[in-house]
Amino acid sequence: MVDSLYYLPNDIGVSALNCSEAFRLLSPQEKMYSHYLSRATWYGGLIVLLQTSPESVDIFVLLQRIFRKQTPEQLELVAKAAGLSSEEYQAFLVYAAGVYANMGNYKSFGDTKFIPNLPKDKLETLVKASQAFQEKPSEMQALWDSCSCLMYSLKDRQKQLGLGDKGITTYFSGNCCLEDAELAQRFLDSKKLSAYNTRLFKKDDGGKTCYEVRLASVVQKDCAVDGECESCCGSFSFENKEFIVKRGDYNPLLEKVCHCLQQAQAYAANENQRKMLEEYQRSFTIGSIEAHKEGSRYWIKDKGPIVESYIGFIESYRDPFGSRGEFEGFVAVVNKAMSERFAKLVSSAEVLLPELPWPREFEKDTFLKPDFTSLDVLTFAGSGIPAGINIPNYDDIRQSEGFKNVSLGNVVAISYATKKEKLTFLEEKDKDLFIKWKGPSFEVQVGLHELLGHGSGKLFVQDDDGKFNFDQSEVINPETGEQVSSWYRGSETWDSKFSTIASSYEECRAECVGLYLCINKQVLSIFGHEDQDAEDVVYINWLSMVRAGLLGLEFYTPENKGWRQAHMQARFVILRVLLEAGEGLVGLEEVTGQDGKPDARITLDRSKIHTVGKSAIHRFLCKLQVLKSTADVEGGRALYQRYSSVSDEGAHNFPRLRDIVLLRKEDRKMFVQANTRVDGDVVELVEYEGSAAGLIRSFTERFPEDAEQVEVDLLALNTKDAPCWC
Repeated sequence: MVDSLYYLPNDIGVSALNCSEAFRLLSPQEKMYSHYLSRATWYGGLIVLLQTSPESVDIFVLLQRIFRKQTPEQLELVAKAAGLSSEEYQAFLVYAAGVYANMGNYKSFGDTKFIPNLPKDKLETLVKASQAFQEKPSEMQALWDSCSCLMYSLKDRQKQLGLGDKGITTYFSGNCCLEDAELAQRFLDSKKLSAYNTRLFKKDDGGKTCYEVRLASVVQKDCAVDGECESCCGSFSFENKEFIVKRGDYNPLLEKVCHCLQQAQAYAANENQRKMLEEYQRSFTIGSIEAHKEGSRYWIKDKGPIVESYIGFIESYRDPFGSRGEFEGFVAVVNKAMSERFAKLVSSAEVLLPELPWPREFEKDTFLKPDFTSLDVLTFAGSGIPAGINIPNYDDIRQSEGFKNVSLGNVVAISYATKKEKLTFLEEKDKDLFIKWKGPSFEVQVGLHELLGHGSGKLFVQDDDGKFNFDQSEVINPETGEQVSSWYRGSETWDSKFSTIASSYEECRAECVGLYLCINKQVLSIFGHEDQDAEDVVYINWLSMVRAGLLGLEFYTPENKGWRQAHMQARFVILRVLLEAGEGLVGLEEVTGQDGKPDARITLDRSKIHTVGKSAIHRFLCKLQVLKSTADVEGGRALYQRYSSVSDEGAHNFPRLRDIVLLRKEDRKMFVQANTRVDGDVVELVEYEGSAAGLIRSFTERFPEDAEQVEVDLLALNTKDAPCWC
């Protein structure tokens, strides 16, 4: 049962992300713009391999070299001749597809390692029988030797991503621990440097500890560049430790990103897009987050584009400390019909915001109406594809200048298509209703979560000049009845202050906003739901959240009492809050399944959602916001960790329920994405079948002009840092 955590099953869902109709409707200029932006995102997405594990690059290059020489169909004949069964060969294809889909050998959703589900000697036999190995045996042998042991290793520390002895990370050298991460954050704050585009390497310099902060950039010079008054690089003494700030991380990959962004500029629709791409290039060239912020400002101003995109070091979920951004980029086409609904939600936001349970002083002074569009994804490069996004993540911009929301419609459509026989933990009477309304209810939840969840709430700040953005003599903390006594100071941000719990805590707050406001009739009407249908949407949205809370236990690691996925921890916390509400609102019991094995059953009393349920979320959501607004890290941690606790004390044995969840878990689907290529003046969309073989082919054809050089660059970057992970 436990071992199934660490491999992908042969029957895992693999679906093609369909965007052909959306792409067909683009003008020739828009297609060219999309093509070059897609090229930039694919090159940048390779950075994730270097941000995941020491072996990810070598595994990726090994697979690329095998499959660039032989298609999955051709290699199958080799596998058969080498003595592999059809199940073993399929397991290899699924593993390869998993590495491509997750950009490494750790699951993007849950941060768990996955290994090939076939014997190591069988895989070695196949590798050595491949055409790639036959043509270059010494190179391929070296690649196999460099990654095969780690590819299969399930030592405790290597089972999941984490910091120090809790797991594997390449955001920090292998000798770093939490104290080093905290020290580095204080140093970065003191220099007003963002951690988003950095990695930290701890070195011994003649018996003295030295920390190297490495900025992602094309430029490798550490002197002042491109209009800087003074360089942010150099050697600094801080708290009796030496820090060296250097440029040049991921240099050859970012060079390719910048080249493609420059090509895209020629096809930009307006000045905002041109300026945006210019600033992104500057950011990636010199390693400047301030330039990326400037690009994000132009991006926010680019209202209602036909082709939407974003690129950079964005989400901090996979940094064990919660401050460094994983590289991602997307290119997508607006779905006009669905976007109209989201536009109506934006128009209603100023009416809906006062409905939230915190005092007016805890809300932003003005609601900056964002773009909110439904998009069909053409390209999404990174470790995984979300259903919705609220960006940029820079607090100072979000608070005073605005943000954008996107719902990724073709992702939602595939992700939440569910077969009745695979619906776990629900009563039979709920299953048909769940299948009917899961998609529509999730659209409502995503809309509220992104727009009014992540888009709401004020942070109390005292800037470097001592100026407050609130009246500290008047604002009362509703939880204590006293004046607000804590706030963010200077360059402190939500991520830097709340660090390890920031991502999950914020996802929990946004999910609670979705639950709280989805019962509003005006919201339901915007999405086209009235009367009984509206009540069914509410019921399934709440039931789905409760079920997701139980499913979240898959992403808890009892050995280190840690959570590996921010959203699933958030949903478990919400389940705990609703169970605590009592009065029969939520039922959770262990039962015996029809197969005679342990099972669990969830119930939700729909008649109590508007009363008991709403009241419980009201109280909890207010606490979350007040603690966030006032930078009360101690109170925030105590509250969140109490509800995140997985124990056997009380009415429910959560460790035993976790075993049941693992017994009946279903792996997340993988997406096959199209490629674009230019033929003369025409951009063609190249699509692939929704299978492991199709996913593999999409990647082996992704870098047609320079695949070998890309692999050489990746291996060189990886080899250079190899000693740092020991």
